[in-house]
Amino acid sequence: MGFVKEFRDFAFKGNVLDLAVGVIIGGAFGKIVSSLVEDVITPLLLNPALKAAGAENISKLSWNGVTYGNFISAVISFLCIAMVLFWIIKGANKIVKREEAAPAGPTADQQLLTEIRDLLKSKNNI
Repeated sequence: MGFVKEFRDFAFKGNVLDLAVGVIIGGAFGKIVSSLVEDVITPLLLNPALKAAGAENISKLSWNGVTYGNFISAVISFLCIAMVLFWIIKGANKIVKREEAAPAGPTADQQLLTEIRDLLKSKNNI
């Protein structure tokens, strides 16, 4: 029974469940970003550029059996995905208002002046 209790305590801790939810949401978000790149950005922007350059089938480029076109295609996809994520995060940062940092406490000079003021008030009230 000790093993089952330890496993239950481990598996149902808040951190483990939060991590599981984060992984699932991250996977779904990754599919959204991949679809945006593959289904929207690539057909609209990348395909015409590749057609103009005469490299429509970039992934099929090879030299002595080395398919360097796949690597170039992967690099271009990475750059597109990175740009999309940059735009999404930049937009989210504009939407979400950042909490301003709490004002710092009084400086040493301000603290000293406050103490002098309080002393003067207490002498005047006597």
